[in-house]
Amino acid sequence: MSLATEQSVHITSDDAFLFAEGTWYESYNKLGAHEIELNGEKGFFFSVWAPGVRAVYVVGDFNDWHIGAHELHHVCNGVWECFVAGAHAGQAYKFFIETHSGLSFYKADPYARFCEVRPKTASILQAPSTYTWSDAAYRRSHAHFDALHKPLNIFECHLGSWKRKPSDVDRQQAEQQGENQNWEWTCRGDYYSYNDLTRELVPYVKKMGYSHIEIMPIMEHPFDGSWGYQITGYYAPTSRFGTPDEFKHFIDACHQEGIGVILDWVPGGFCKDAHGLGRFNGERLYELGEHPNWGTYMFDFGRGEVRSFLISNASFWLDEYHVDGIRVDGVSSMLYLNFGIDDPAQKKYNARGTEENDTAVAFLRQCNTALSRRFPYVLLIAEESTAWPLVSYPPEVGGLGFHFKWDMGWMNDTLRYIQCDFPFRCGAHNLLTFTTMYQFDENFILPLSHDEVVHGKCSLIRRQPGDYWRQFAGMRALALYQMTHAGGKLNFMGNEIAQFIEWRYYEGIQYFLPEHYESHRAYQHYIQELNNFYNKHAALWIEAFSSKGFSWIDADNNGQSIISFMRLGHKSTDDVLVLINFSVEVYHNFRIGVPHAGYWQEAFSSDELVFGGSGVVHGSAWLKTDLEPAHGQPQSLVMDIPPLAGVIVQFKRRFSQATLKAMQDEMRARLGA
Repeated sequence: MSLATEQSVHITSDDAFLFAEGTWYESYNKLGAHEIELNGEKGFFFSVWAPGVRAVYVVGDFNDWHIGAHELHHVCNGVWECFVAGAHAGQAYKFFIETHSGLSFYKADPYARFCEVRPKTASILQAPSTYTWSDAAYRRSHAHFDALHKPLNIFECHLGSWKRKPSDVDRQQAEQQGENQNWEWTCRGDYYSYNDLTRELVPYVKKMGYSHIEIMPIMEHPFDGSWGYQITGYYAPTSRFGTPDEFKHFIDACHQEGIGVILDWVPGGFCKDAHGLGRFNGERLYELGEHPNWGTYMFDFGRGEVRSFLISNASFWLDEYHVDGIRVDGVSSMLYLNFGIDDPAQKKYNARGTEENDTAVAFLRQCNTALSRRFPYVLLIAEESTAWPLVSYPPEVGGLGFHFKWDMGWMNDTLRYIQCDFPFRCGAHNLLTFTTMYQFDENFILPLSHDEVVHGKCSLIRRQPGDYWRQFAGMRALALYQMTHAGGKLNFMGNEIAQFIEWRYYEGIQYFLPEHYESHRAYQHYIQELNNFYNKHAALWIEAFSSKGFSWIDADNNGQSIISFMRLGHKSTDDVLVLINFSVEVYHNFRIGVPHAGYWQEAFSSDELVFGGSGVVHGSAWLKTDLEPAHGQPQSLVMDIPPLAGVIVQFKRRFSQATLKAMQDEMRARLGA
């Protein structure tokens, strides 16, 4: 790739105008540090936004960190720039800022493409990427990806703790405890690199049958315990795992396996670390104030330069890194002026006297509109936990412009239900069925995310009542309920092996469990088969966000803790009947009404012996309807319903006219008798 020229990176008055207006969506192409050749000399051109200060210097390895060696000159509207001959890729640098009040401090580059490994905090110069992408076929096929009518099954992952390498302490403890201890049990050593993850995580996600991988924030952050949600380097993939090009290779490998990549993005706030965005010119600049709950700064969405910075940032990951989707963290904290504020004396209100943050709403609409226009394939997902209306509707009809919203109500109700012991589930049945009241109000994704397996909430299997067998059976029923419910799906790593301990960001998921224990191995196999079944059966996703794809058979069977419903495709032979028994009883000769007269067949059961179930299954046997009405349907099936399990029955073909007439004649004769 050829070097940029001074003309291509110099900030013009038009750039400064758009930046201040909040509509410069590719500001990353000029602001920051860019390698150029000027007057026959190679070096780096630096530019930074720092309005109202006395002077700005760039210091680094190229000038032995000597303040005053390279002073930036002011261009306009608070933007400063300069050229440093001889500066080269790999050198560390910072900006040194002096204010008119006499303050002076070092700041990392807000647009840095790479940073030092924590606890160091300098930015690192990057040459133009020479990475050659191999995902052209994938990009062409997904140029107009219709996620509303395709499988959407997301594996949520924290790259720092999917797997970890063993430390010396791990090995020593294993040796001391002998044959019964494996160092994998407490693996807290070095991170897997981007290259390690490319070799191991990508094939794993492919094998398990997920359509997408969602990565918790990859942007540079100083504190491991923030999980990436308190960011300092918005344009830099964290150096913990390798280089920017190695991260590109990871995404490229995902695409070559047909796996989409979604990044968590945090425009709601940023951390206060001194080298970051906070008080960048000695005063509030990027920030409006402090978040009352999280100890972070909140972005000032009313400032045009901040909007340009953030929208450019989302564009950067979609453009430079070929990312397929953005999941926006903490949208609720942005929408409400008093989010996290309990003291009435501290509450704020808008001009209408209500609590909506109109400035943040306008930013979200602007951002989502800009991204959707430039990247038609992008998935824009909101983590929004309130009843704010029209989150996944276009701005022109009053929406926020997201494509999907996490269904936190479904998640909370479902997890409350599965924690009920079996005798009490009949009284909590409405927790399963309340979703009917709103399930198509938005384009919902059903999340069983990282937030549900930390901070003393327990892992999903620990929430299941009963003995060991019942806990695994309950997990299978929960997974089938999520997979057959309307909407998209998301599961956090570790859920797919029924890990008993909570997620710990400082150690790897316990993937030794399926290797050593049959119950975990069978459950992991079950999730793989359930994912594959979902992928192959259009009724589960072709109309997943429309009432055309769902109808209840019986929502009210609280006495037996059974729910039953239809998932509907575009033709009758796609249609499937779903029955889920959340009790521990076996129900023999259970009659269930169905919409089609003819032959049905059990297509999937969580009670298969190979999955760890009890084996109450129908296998390949034909299930024929009879003419006895049930559940508002003119015909019905009679089946055996396994304990604490889900069953999917597929319609295969209608009766011939002769068979149907014979059945009707037999029914009339019986009634006449």
